[in-house]
Formats: sequence, C-alpha cells, structure tokens
Amino acid sequence: MRWLSCLALLLLVACDGGLWNNPYPAADQGEPIFYSAFTERPKHLDPAQAYSENEYEFLAQIYQPPLQYHYLKRPYTLVPQASSEMPKVTYLDKNNRTLPDDAPADKVAFSVYEIHLRQGLKYQPHPAFARDKQGKPEYFALTQQDLSGIHALNDFFHSGTREVLAEDYVYQVKRLAHPAVHSPIFGLMEEYIVGLKDYAATLQQAQKSHPDTFLNLHDYPLEGALAVDEHTYLLKVYGKYPQFAYWLAMPFFAPMPVEAERFYAQEGMRERNLILDWWPVGSGPYYLSENNPNQRMVLTKNPNFSGEFYPAEGDPGDREAGLLADAGKPLPLIGQMVFSLEKETIPYWNKFLQGYYDASGISSDSFDQAVQVSVGGEANVTDEMKKQGIALSTSVAPSTMYIGFNWLDPVVGGGCVTPMGVSPSKTSEGIVGQIIGNADGKAGKRSDVSCNPERARKLRQAISIAVDWEEFISIFANGRGIAAQSPIPPGIFGYREGEAGINHYVYDWVNGAPKRKPIEAAKKLLAEAGYPDGLDEKSKQPLVIYLDTTPTALGAKSRMDWLRKQFDKLNLQLVLRSTDYNRFQDKVRKGDTQLFYYGWNADYPDPENFLFLLNGAQAKVSKGGENASNYSNPEFDRLFEQMKNMPNNAARQKIIDDMLEILRRDSPWMWGENPKDYVLHHSWLYNSKPNKMANNSLKYLRIDAAQRDKLRIQWNRPLLWPLWLVGVTLVAFGWWLWRALRKRDEAR
Repeated sequence: MRWLSCLALLLLVACDGGLWNNPYPAADQGEPIFYSAFTERPKHLDPAQAYSENEYEFLAQIYQPPLQYHYLKRPYTLVPQASSEMPKVTYLDKNNRTLPDDAPADKVAFSVYEIHLRQGLKYQPHPAFARDKQGKPEYFALTQQDLSGIHALNDFFHSGTREVLAEDYVYQVKRLAHPAVHSPIFGLMEEYIVGLKDYAATLQQAQKSHPDTFLNLHDYPLEGALAVDEHTYLLKVYGKYPQFAYWLAMPFFAPMPVEAERFYAQEGMRERNLILDWWPVGSGPYYLSENNPNQRMVLTKNPNFSGEFYPAEGDPGDREAGLLADAGKPLPLIGQMVFSLEKETIPYWNKFLQGYYDASGISSDSFDQAVQVSVGGEANVTDEMKKQGIALSTSVAPSTMYIGFNWLDPVVGGGCVTPMGVSPSKTSEGIVGQIIGNADGKAGKRSDVSCNPERARKLRQAISIAVDWEEFISIFANGRGIAAQSPIPPGIFGYREGEAGINHYVYDWVNGAPKRKPIEAAKKLLAEAGYPDGLDEKSKQPLVIYLDTTPTALGAKSRMDWLRKQFDKLNLQLVLRSTDYNRFQDKVRKGDTQLFYYGWNADYPDPENFLFLLNGAQAKVSKGGENASNYSNPEFDRLFEQMKNMPNNAARQKIIDDMLEILRRDSPWMWGENPKDYVLHHSWLYNSKPNKMANNSLKYLRIDAAQRDKLRIQWNRPLLWPLWLVGVTLVAFGWWLWRALRKRDEAR
C-alpha cells in the first residue's frame, strides 16, 4: 500500500497554498518587478542601427540622449534628459557670421546647437570599463584562451564604469557614417549634419587602407560635431532646421564610449554574440542584464544612474488621476523589468488576467471581454475587468490613416495642376482606360475626359462626406480611434480642439460636437460635379471609381464590402484592386492609381512632419517624395515654406490654420482616422499614461508588489476538491481491491 501513502503525501503538499501556475521563480515574490512580454526578437540593439518600435522598447530605457519628451504633457513637449538645459541654437550666414535669432530661413546657412551635459552622468557597469591595478584596460587584449567559457557579459569577473563625456556624444554622431554600421538615418543626416557625407567617404577609405585595425573615430574629426570641453559639444547643421531638436531625443544621438566599440571589436567576440547589437552599453536608468530572446529579456536598474526625478506637473486631470503622486521622487521607481516571449495573443491575454503581466494591449479577439463603449462613444472596462481592478488608459496615436486622391487623375484629381514634365494622360493612362470600361486597364481615347478642377473638387468633397469614418472605426477598430479632421492628429502643435478644428466641408457643429453632413449634401455636390445620381451627365454612364490597397489594409473582404456600401450611397461604383505590397508601391510611385489607402506615423511631433506629405516639392511621381497624392497648390506650398522653420507660437498657428483651410477645401485626402492606443493595467501598477513619443516611459512606473502577490494568490488558487475526490476514489478502490484479494486468499 506504499502508493496510497505517496498519494496522501501528494495531497498534503498540494495544500501548502502555493501558486502552481506561477511562471516566475519563488525568490521574485514580493519584489517590485515589472512583468511584460515581447512578441519577436529585436533585430538591432545598436542605437545607431535600431529604428523599430520593438527595439526602442528596450533601447530607450538603456540609452540617454540629450533630450526627451515630457512624460505627462500634451502636446508633446521636449525637455532636457542628459543635457542640463535645452540646446542653445545660433544661426550663421555662409561666412559663419552670427545672425539674429529671428533671421529669415533663406539667410541662414548653418545652425549650431550648443549642448551642455549634466555632470555626474555615468555608464552602467560593464567589462569594457574594467581596469587592472595599474589602471590599464583589463579586457582589451583577450585571447581565445581568455574567452574560453565566456558566453555572456556576466561571465566576465570584473566590470567598471566612468563618467559620460561630451566626446561620447560626438563619437555616436560619427558612427552614423561608419561603413560597418549602416545607420538607417544616415541618408537623411548627411543632408543636414555638416561634413557627414564626406566623412563617410573618409571612413570608408580608412577602413579599406587598414582593414585589420580598429577604426577609432576620435582620430577622424568631423566639422559638424565637435566636443568643446568634457560637458559641452556642438552640432552644426545646414540651414535652419528646428526639427533637428526632435532627433536629439532619439537613441541615434545617445552617447557611445569608444571603449565599448573597442571591447566588442576583439577577435572571437562576434562568434559568442558579444557585440553591441546584442549587449548595449548605456547610461540610462536600466541596463540589459539578460538577453535570451527565445525566452526572456531582463532590464535591471543601472546602479550608477541618478539625477532624474518624477515630473512635478502635467496636464489638467493628471493630479486627480493620481499621476502626480510620485512627483519629485528619484527615477527609476522599479528595480527590474522582465519581458517574456509570447508568440500568441491568447496566452499573453490569459497571463495578464491571472496577474502575471502588469499591463496589456487589447487584441480584437479580447476586445469585447475587456472594453464596453457607452452610447456617447466613451470607452471603459467591462464589469468583469472592474472586479479585478483593471483600468483602461487611452491615447490618440500621433498617426493618421487616410484614403488619398491621385492629383494627376483626370476625374478625381486636380485637373490641370500637374508637375512640370509629367503628362496627366501618361501617369493616369491605366485609370483612364478603366474609367471608359477597358477590361485590361489600358488607355483608351475619350474626348469628354477634360481638365475641370472645380468639378473634381466637388466630387472629392461628396465622396468625403459619404464615407462614414465614424462607422468604420466603430465596426473595424472597436471604436479605437477618432475621425480625422486634417492631416494633423491630436497631440501635435497646430491641432485645434472643438469647432475651430473641424472640417466644415464634411461636418457641421451640432450641440457641441462635430456631426457628419447628411448624404443629401453629398448628392447635391455630386450633381454639381456633373454626376447626378452617380451618372455622367453627358454619357449617362455610371461613374466607376478605383481604389488600390494591399491585402493587409482595406483588402479584407468585410472592409471591401463596407467601403462599397459607402459609395453606393451616391450610386457610385467602387472597384477595389488589391495587390501585393511591392506592386502597390510601384503603382503609387508611377501615379497609376486613382484612390489609394495610406497612413503615416510621426517621426517627430511637429506639424511639418505631417503637412510635408502634401507639399508639392515632395510629389511622389515627379520628385520621388512622400506626397503620394501628388497634390499641388502654390498657395499651400508658399505657406508651408513659411511655416516649416517657425517656432511654435501664435503666428505659426495662424499659418497652419490657413493651410488646413486650403486642404479641407481641396480635399486631396479623405482624412480617415487617428488611431487610439488602448492599454489595460492592473490596480497595482501606478503612473501608467500612454505616450507614443516618449519611448523611455518605463522609468516612471511604480509597482505595489504586496498587493500584486495577494491578488495573484486569490485569482490563481488551485481547486483541490477534484484532486481530493480522485484521491478518495482511489483509496476506496484500493481498499475494495485489497479486501477482494484477501477474501480470495482466505477461500484458498
């Protein structure tokens, strides 16, 4: 009966009250650790190479650029991070003579950014900084024998640190041109940072001449980046480019110690994944202490980090929401961040509900379980979530999704306004052929397709009214978004709240809120455009409109069907053409579209980063730029040139208002939607406020570990009665079997 004894012992062990499904070590219980997940391995952790959101989730916590975004304030506001103050900008003419601060842009040949660092900044502990008793680097002459048994940074016995210097920031700027780095922003920065283009050629020649020698960038000066002293450096850029300050908040411009590059450049390091792309070296609030991308990645508090404090002010309502309760406390507020690999959304969601992840996004499959939307459109968590103390944070993303009209098209475009040297009949030949009914989409002759800007404008306005983006957001985005009123999303300077910010060509202001104009208004415009009831008034044929998409955009059948119904309101026939991404991009580049579905995420929170998408100088077909609609309006372009280099003030706002009025009247886009980010977090997580621009926001979070442990036990208490029932049944069966066998033996 020994097995019965073992069963009884197992049942007793099961009563110890522990969590059987806890994925974390028991030693972590009670520790203020932040738990989250990642879905794919970051490709790059070198700050000069990384440019993806999943990479910045880690890098922004590790590196410390000179600037950052205020965590709480909207519109997004730049504030010092590693710098002691905001950079001082000096304007120079072509002879390097100083100009006044209000000098017009056409007079400014150079802008010099003077950046002063906070003193006392230090790097994370790292073997690259380790020194022997004589003060010499300990790990700069490693042999294969020295590297035996070394597989991670923790395998090195010694580590060290040093102060962050201005020359480290200069070194990183130089790395943008390093021939072995392949920085994604080099092509842009070579147009702005003085001398960077020629500097790249210099480094290429140096590496070619000495391929086996470590390329120390300190040996090669760069005119556009100069260290003045230990805590001051200068960056010199061409022209007047105020948006350059936004780049100074990205890891591209974080410090890089030459010791790190020299350490990782040693023979045998790359074979062990001991490279900067795997093990970053930063001065931020955290360092990467564990990198196992097939299982988990761990950020640990940098013991050498100091000098940053939780903000003491924010937006209206932040204090009432408890977001200022930690004002003035030294950052970071959490000692460790653990990110586990989750390839599927359902396990991720279930672990969040069990309390094993502190925050979570919401997939479409889980939306109805998590969120309920009121009649007024306000989103809140469901009763089920409220019982668990789960809260919802929302924020409109600095993004815009839209349907663009091709300005080169003779029907929906700008009529006679075409780029120099571009023939409308050539760029739109496929569209013209489709309009007159050619099945193969080739050009056909049609004398009544003529250049009529006013007619096309009214057609675009009518379509813009008919396509109900509020309904689209409700059906296909679970309400996670708002209908856009212009290219500029909320949170960006130039966006206006209330009646002053609505598109009066598509909306009326009714009872304190925008209301889409009735379909009768769209039909009236359609008739004025020469298409009464959707029929061409000359040919009496239905007007056919073509929309190009990719399968991952509006290509889903349900969305196609919905969009066709929107055009049906005007009796217009919509044909959707779904192609692979490369073919779609090729059609946009050549102007062989009529309507197309597109989107834009802000590189930096400035109106210029959105309004340039409609600047004639950025036309896709003639200039190869980002103006995919090929929109051209001389007055808009003139105002854009005036606005783009201005500071954010009332004068700039007035110009932006005038520009938006032109765009709303011309309607080169159906403005579409500004997506909303929804984040759920447990009651033990404090200071959660979504901020798409501030990627370094984890340092502001705070955890109540005691509350989390208590609720985890409550939510994951094992059900023991089935186990007891099985045990009793087995004991009873064993007793019956023993009695039966004993009786048989007695009978013998």
